[in-house]
Amino acid sequence: MTAFADGAPCWVDVLLPDLDAGKRFYGDLFGWTFDEGAAEFGGYTQAFRDGRKAAGLMPRSDETMPTAWGIFFATSDIGRTETAVREAGGRVLHEAVPVGDLGSMLIAADPAGAVFGAWQAGAHTGFEIARQPGSYVWMGLNTRDPQAADAFYAQVFGFAGAREAPMARPGFLPWRLPGQEREIGCRIAMDASVPADLPSHFTVCFLVDDMAEAIRTATGHGGEVVARPERSPGGPFAVFRDNQGATFGVMAPK
Repeated sequence: MTAFADGAPCWVDVLLPDLDAGKRFYGDLFGWTFDEGAAEFGGYTQAFRDGRKAAGLMPRSDETMPTAWGIFFATSDIGRTETAVREAGGRVLHEAVPVGDLGSMLIAADPAGAVFGAWQAGAHTGFEIARQPGSYVWMGLNTRDPQAADAFYAQVFGFAGAREAPMARPGFLPWRLPGQEREIGCRIAMDASVPADLPSHFTVCFLVDDMAEAIRTATGHGGEVVARPERSPGGPFAVFRDNQGATFGVMAPK
């Protein structure tokens, strides 16, 4: 059994050229500590907030791979999820494989090209902390084909559009899982204001205690603010880029 409902965001990690630089950047920004990394898994390093698993950092071994944050959705049957991805018109980029006794992983792309992972838990069930300062809080799919995205994620993970939610507006659709009242993320239509060369993608978001302090810390380590803080129903929201090129969202309390 997984610790998360099928389709729930259960883990995030970032692929970085310089793991040590990433540890310094995110350690100061989010208050993370880190384990020594697992040599059998390519140096994969877990980040902790207050002693609880918050995210993962992976040293990039192939220069053709992007420096980027990725998200994993929980599944109780990864083989069934792999089949569903194909049947819904997505692509399987990395077939489901076991990761030791930790669980099984699948990497796929939706019909518009946004990449995501699926995780069937073993010893590693996913986040041990979320929706608290220094941890994951939200995800947004930025897509050039919103109707196709809605259909795909409904078929694969059961995502349902919450069109009646207070935050819903044209081009911005909150998503819920079946039988749940709390939104798990959103789908955002990419319009003409978005550079044409930017592909469909997920934005992983973290909660911080104070937006101004987060900006000072990130820019002090060579990062930058890609999108200045704006009001949102959850609180001020901004998009940062770390000092190696990975973008992510930051949210502060209302």
